[in-house]
Amino acid sequence: MPSTALAGIRVLDLSRILAAPLATQMLADLGAEVIKVERPGTGDDSRTYGPPFAPGPEGEGDRTDTAAFYLACNRNKRSVTVNHATAEGQELIRALAARSDVVVENFRAGTLAKYGLDQESLRELNPRLVYLSVTGFGQTGPYAARPGYDGIFQAMSGMMSVSGHPEEPMKVGVSMVDILTGLYASTAVLAALRHRDATGEGQYIDLSLLDCGLASLSHFAMNYLVSGEVPERRGNGGYGGVPSQAFQCADKPLFLVAGNDKQFAAFCAAAGRTDLLQDPRFATTSARITHREEILPVLAAVMRTRTRDEWLAVLDEHDVPAGPFNELPEVFADPQIRHRGMLVEVEDPVSGRLPMLANPIRFAATPVGGYAAPPALGEHTAEVLLGLAGVTEEQLTGLRGRGVV
Repeated sequence: MPSTALAGIRVLDLSRILAAPLATQMLADLGAEVIKVERPGTGDDSRTYGPPFAPGPEGEGDRTDTAAFYLACNRNKRSVTVNHATAEGQELIRALAARSDVVVENFRAGTLAKYGLDQESLRELNPRLVYLSVTGFGQTGPYAARPGYDGIFQAMSGMMSVSGHPEEPMKVGVSMVDILTGLYASTAVLAALRHRDATGEGQYIDLSLLDCGLASLSHFAMNYLVSGEVPERRGNGGYGGVPSQAFQCADKPLFLVAGNDKQFAAFCAAAGRTDLLQDPRFATTSARITHREEILPVLAAVMRTRTRDEWLAVLDEHDVPAGPFNELPEVFADPQIRHRGMLVEVEDPVSGRLPMLANPIRFAATPVGGYAAPPALGEHTAEVLLGLAGVTEEQLTGLRGRGVV
């Protein structure tokens, strides 16, 4: 039995920046062998997306030239430098693709076809290959040739239209469309591998960040499609039952959700306001949603009567869902986060002990096997090309001299 879920799967990763590298990092965490192909000399653009940069050798205090951004989405991979714009580089990539299960790329639509590295060319060479293309707008349509970045897709997909305050749309702080696309991408690859194992045939996957951004609107989009009503922006308020939003306490804010009648009754008991249950405007979930603008000022005044920690204690006693607004230092100090092992350390040859976020998936039979530090640029070029691409030591020396690797 394999020790990890994807043991024996090899992924050739031609991608850069965030969305697709996150997908291949997920596959690597689950046990796949991921070979990251980068440009000689410069590598993945995200290596320079700093500061902050990874720390230098322990005790020296200097920073490296590898950005934390790159570290976030490239662990558990091997780095190989190949110049795909050269004929020799293209042959090397083809040789690796012939011995891979998956190819992942995020070049603009049509770019790799110029080099004979498109899905049709590589799948003709290896019919069992799963080939994933991640682009901003997809391979077809009037916008297919356009470049794009996360903020653009948050705006275009409607995500910003439902985020922020009534008078001002806002993007989500993190690159949410990139992250969601990475998750869709890894799921798609796993499904395609399942199909390949059943039929013997690989397939092509065309994944668009714009599509993924729109798909992430989920119930917001469905509410609009059913009702024709454009969702309003509610700041830190939710669209479930009422209350479901942030409240300022006597000192600090918290987020409170009492989304059904049982939870609201428990909240009223915790707050000493059972009289609210006698008011027909607030007695049921539907009534509270209908009279949202009337009940929220009442609840806001109630919440200001105690400190955040006092509220969290009494709400927990009454089994009412609530949580504090944590800054990142508080997040990583939280006992639940620490118990779940969401912060890990890896050994990096330059930085020493390097802290990283853990993969949140907890398998019973095939746990995530461990974490290797994101690779240095070209760290595994010789190992991979000599072992998988049929290159000899003499040929490798020549390729390096000609700037191919």
